[in-house]
Amino acid sequence: MPPVKTRPVDKFDRRRDELAESALLTLGEMGYARASLREIAGNSPFSHGVVHYYFQDKLELVIYSVRYYKARCVTRYDAVVRDSTTPDELIDAFAAKLAETIRDEAPMHRLWYDLRTQSMFEDGLRDAITEIDAALEAMIWRVITRYAELAGLSPSVTSPAAYGMLDGLFQQALLAWTTTGEPVLDALTTQVRTVLPLLAR
Repeated sequence: MPPVKTRPVDKFDRRRDELAESALLTLGEMGYARASLREIAGNSPFSHGVVHYYFQDKLELVIYSVRYYKARCVTRYDAVVRDSTTPDELIDAFAAKLAETIRDEAPMHRLWYDLRTQSMFEDGLRDAITEIDAALEAMIWRVITRYAELAGLSPSVTSPAAYGMLDGLFQQALLAWTTTGEPVLDALTTQVRTVLPLLAR
């Protein structure tokens, strides 16, 4: 059987994914406002011309990149939901995963909060950020509803309220991580173990 030829659109999308991965590194270090399209290209294996060929401007590249990254993030806790068999097991696994993602991917999370704030002022970002934020809220709600199910309870708050509470704890820990280091992650896991049981009754 002859090899299957890759369709041009596949090659195009694959190159855009490569550019997104490269751009995320620069954006995570510099933030949205400070990183120009030329600087993103300069810190990547790709020329400015190549980046500009695949993306009309920085806004298009940023939106594509953050969607590319968050598409993986929104399934981050699915294994916790799937594999936990008791409420305590779920809480411990969820808290550990939250700490792990700050430890391993802090620049990407800083970029997310930067873009979420920027979307309040830049119309071009708003739809994409709102869409991703809704997917993240749904991800957290899967954790809450599974916890309630395992505990034989029902959620005691709405999905937006649960997301706001846990996202707030996560953002505070992320902010302190660069100066405090590991102790702030220990504090985060303790807070999650305290707060999550309050979200079901």
